[in-house]
Amino acid sequence: MMTYWILFISIAVISWLVSANLKHKFEKYSEIPLPAGLTGKEVAEKMLHDNGIYDVTVTSTPGHLTDHYNPMNKTVNLSEPVYSSNSIAAAAVAAHECGHAVQHARGYAPLKMRSALVPIVSFSSSILSWILLGGMLMLNTFPQLLLFGIILFAMTTLFSFITLPVEINASKRALVWLSNAGLTNIATQDKAEDALRSAAYTYVVAALGSLATLLYYVMIFLGGRRE
Repeated sequence: MMTYWILFISIAVISWLVSANLKHKFEKYSEIPLPAGLTGKEVAEKMLHDNGIYDVTVTSTPGHLTDHYNPMNKTVNLSEPVYSSNSIAAAAVAAHECGHAVQHARGYAPLKMRSALVPIVSFSSSILSWILLGGMLMLNTFPQLLLFGIILFAMTTLFSFITLPVEINASKRALVWLSNAGLTNIATQDKAEDALRSAAYTYVVAALGSLATLLYYVMIFLGGRRE
């Protein structure tokens, strides 16, 4: 159990460092203008159109780093700092989110798998904490409840790991397009790549954290079964 707590604390510290690094990189590259001078909105629209996608709408959403692609209503939702900015960071983020729209249009398999898990994960999130708590309290009398909670949590962990290739592939699509479209040059392409790499690390840490937590509940279940 001590080994788990060391691992859990280590992941928590790494997560904080990765988040701080992402914030620093975004702020840093938000000060560097895109050579082409396009805003995040214009970058997104151009990437969509260059890929033959005309049924996806680019919108502005409140918040910071709240950018996302919604396959349900086919919208690329850019945070306010990204939507109106003409920086390297804004271009990288906008192109990354459009990378998801391209995945959707091309039928990218991991994105299909992640989308299929969304209803399950949403349902699990609403009841999971109560089931796990109840399962631990009733482990000796009703162990099946904790086992059910572990199965639900395993689905969220699977979702985290399926997210990794989806995010990495979207970034690759974004970087290739930014270069081919001439929106970045030798001096700025590596900065866009660095920004997206920093963002990808957050998903890696989240997946490892979810796996560590899943193993923790499995250990509790197995320990209770031995007693």
